[in-house]
Amino acid sequence: MSLLQRLEMRQGQALVMTPQLLQAIKLLQLSQLDLAAYVDAELERNPLLERAEGEAAPEREAPESAPESGGDYDGGEAPEPESWLDHDMTSSRSEMESALDTRLDNVFADENPAPREQAGGDQLSLTPAPYGNTGGSFDGEAPDFEASLTAETSLREHLVAQLDLATSSPFDRLIGSFLIDAVDEAGYLRESIDAVSERLGARLDDVARVLKLVQTFDPPGVAARDLAECLAIQLREQDRFDPAMEALVSRLDLVAKRDFPALRKLCGVDDEDLVEMLAEIRRLDPKPGRAFGAQAVEVLIPDVFVRAAPDGSWLVELNGEALPRVLVNQSYYARVSKGAVAEGDKAFLSECLQTANWLTRSLEQRARTILKVATEIVRQQDAFFLHGVAHLRPLNLKTVAEAIGMHESTVSRVTSNKSIGTSRGTLEMKYFFTAAIPGAAGAAAHSSEAVRHRIKQLVDAEAADVLSDDALVQRLRDEGVDIARRTVAKYRESLRIPSSIERRRARMAHAGR
Repeated sequence: MSLLQRLEMRQGQALVMTPQLLQAIKLLQLSQLDLAAYVDAELERNPLLERAEGEAAPEREAPESAPESGGDYDGGEAPEPESWLDHDMTSSRSEMESALDTRLDNVFADENPAPREQAGGDQLSLTPAPYGNTGGSFDGEAPDFEASLTAETSLREHLVAQLDLATSSPFDRLIGSFLIDAVDEAGYLRESIDAVSERLGARLDDVARVLKLVQTFDPPGVAARDLAECLAIQLREQDRFDPAMEALVSRLDLVAKRDFPALRKLCGVDDEDLVEMLAEIRRLDPKPGRAFGAQAVEVLIPDVFVRAAPDGSWLVELNGEALPRVLVNQSYYARVSKGAVAEGDKAFLSECLQTANWLTRSLEQRARTILKVATEIVRQQDAFFLHGVAHLRPLNLKTVAEAIGMHESTVSRVTSNKSIGTSRGTLEMKYFFTAAIPGAAGAAAHSSEAVRHRIKQLVDAEAADVLSDDALVQRLRDEGVDIARRTVAKYRESLRIPSSIERRRARMAHAGR
């Protein structure tokens, strides 16, 4: 066998992921917030990009003629406007009303009582109001209301302030501060005291002692390690943590299952006492920290709007407010490139121009792709927009991709983190893609979301008889849905519907009241 070196020419096809293609793919799957952050970073980095804002309001032009001031104006420095305070305070009321072109009752309607006319004429005596009643600052500026606003107190700040008052020991304050930092937004301690003891190098007894101190702080139940401890702390605060209540709190699993016979036997109480104890449990706060520093609810802004057209079809349009609009400043590039002499400057400007052009094209391509996919989703799910969830059809990515001539991965990226605004609310695009459940006796397939909705309707419409999972299966098969019992149980649990035994117990307890 001989080894030879030679040159060969071959033709082949390969997909090359250029930086521009990677950028387009990345922008396609970004949400609104991530896209806005990405565009802001590009605007800061690239001097040729600028945000497409609305035209600024034109500035108010100065009047051609100078305002009259009672004297000759020679075109120099403009005189100060004449104030009504320049008038003689001893002038007559009629003269002042004529100068002000209004009645003094209108000027001082909300101030001190009406000026008192002196006897023997219509001379006016005006007494200036004291500074404390003017409502403004001494120099005449408007009060700064923003300076009087206070920030919302966080849970940590609230607990640290109580820790400073509860103990003066630096050692206890150090442990307490560490424990407070481990408290989450709901008010629970999310780190074990063993881990805290190991990290601080403190004795376990000291950490447990400081934890007991922190658990006495407001709000009641804070720094608890689980729900049972949180409820027990609040019951101790109300002096209601007796042995029967302690037994009830120790078996919250039975409370969740509504196993009232087992609870009566465990607590040693009758039905009436058990009902009162459960009512006390319901009045407690399972998340004591949620009242402090709660984050503002972010409204889901739809990427696409769908509305009915007069001819019965559907109009699909992009939400312009959710799309960042950027422009390439070509004039600035032409002006700067003329003065660029160094090769590095020319290369930098050329790269910035290429990046800016690709970004604007990628944003336009992203908007067109989203609109194309959303239009096909609306076409496939038109029955949902007309009649509701019960008429949702089975749909997958492949069906939409074949209809619009795109790859499934592209449709998956488009539908990720995107939403559609409809007359039935704002829904994620992924909501319209549901699995298919076969129909009984060769009937058409049903959407899993529609079947889930039907299960909820059947449970809500229960009368005296509680429907078991087998009964739900039979009802659905009578309606043409071929579904297994384990699928019904899975859908019921996803809807947080208790089992038939738990629902029957709850109904009996409600009837016993």
